[in-house]
Amino acid sequence: MAIPKKLKTREDTLNFMKMVADKQNWRLNTDREFLEILADGLSKNFNRYGYYSCPCRDASGIREQDKDIVCPCDYCRPDQQEFGHCYCGLYLTPEFFDRGTPPSSIPERRPE
Repeated sequence: MAIPKKLKTREDTLNFMKMVADKQNWRLNTDREFLEILADGLSKNFNRYGYYSCPCRDASGIREQDKDIVCPCDYCRPDQQEFGHCYCGLYLTPEFFDRGTPPSSIPERRPE
């Protein structure tokens, strides 16, 4: 596992999250406290493993084994298509965002 030379701060990760959302035409969850919790989890995982593994799932620390849960994870689009948001509730489709309802719990797609 490669430890990064420069540790990510919450602000670095919030910028990463915004960049991903903008590039994909997604919206971020509007709950600032929730976003900061997710940013802290992503930052911690980046600083521990060297990549942004999903903070809502257990990572192994081996990038090859975790490649499906590197943010945005492989399950993000299918979750958005079915539920309007990803498993974490971080990335929302524009349609879901416009409804103004908060994300809810959805089933885990990652195989055990």
